[in-house]
Amino acid sequence: MEAFVKLIQKRCIHTCKVNLSNKMPSNLKGKSASSQRWLTRQLQDPYVEKARQENYRCRSAFKLIEINDRFQIFKPGQIVVDCGAAPGSWTQVAVKKTNSDGKINNELIGKVFAIDRLPIHHIDGATILGNHDFTKKTSQKELAKLLDGSLVDVVLSDMAPNATGVRSMDHELIINLAYAALKFAIQVSTINATLIVKLWDGGEAQQFEKDTAKFYKTIKIVRPGATRDESTEKFILARGFNGIQR
Repeated sequence: MEAFVKLIQKRCIHTCKVNLSNKMPSNLKGKSASSQRWLTRQLQDPYVEKARQENYRCRSAFKLIEINDRFQIFKPGQIVVDCGAAPGSWTQVAVKKTNSDGKINNELIGKVFAIDRLPIHHIDGATILGNHDFTKKTSQKELAKLLDGSLVDVVLSDMAPNATGVRSMDHELIINLAYAALKFAIQVSTINATLIVKLWDGGEAQQFEKDTAKFYKTIKIVRPGATRDESTEKFILARGFNGIQR
């Protein structure tokens, strides 16, 4: 599968001259059924081509862009932490919107921190913590050192576990990641901060929403247009952090 990922990335970076939504892969012989489905879906997905055109590392950038367009999450000068950031598309969006790369003249310059257990290639305007498992206390302590006492305006979590195919188990795994992001956000966020967390549908999602509502003024469930039809994912948008006694 990794070879096919590299194949489609190379094709999108170097050879895509037109919209691929009407194209079909021509060389599927010898590939597994799952690989054929993946390759076909990638070539037919307009967000894959759009990501290439706008220099985003992954189509998921447009989920965060839509959320921001609808709810005005970001502004220049903010401090943002992107949990489970690899390959870095959400980080790229956060950098642009907070001006952490300083490219918008006469605007405040923000700070963006990206952490993931996978490597993350350099992104101008972001502080990268690759090869760091966000759920580990040691990683969060290192992230806290980088924050150096600064409180965070936005915590992002597009984290998801490697799917096992057992829905109840996968749901439990992503719920655990969501709670890790929530706990971290409570510890580092400034008053009125925002938290965005990805979930998959399941029995524990409603309880997570209730628990999150204890710390934030408003909770919204958002399913961006870039979310694939077959996906059960949704995003919890929590705004107006109430603060805690530290």
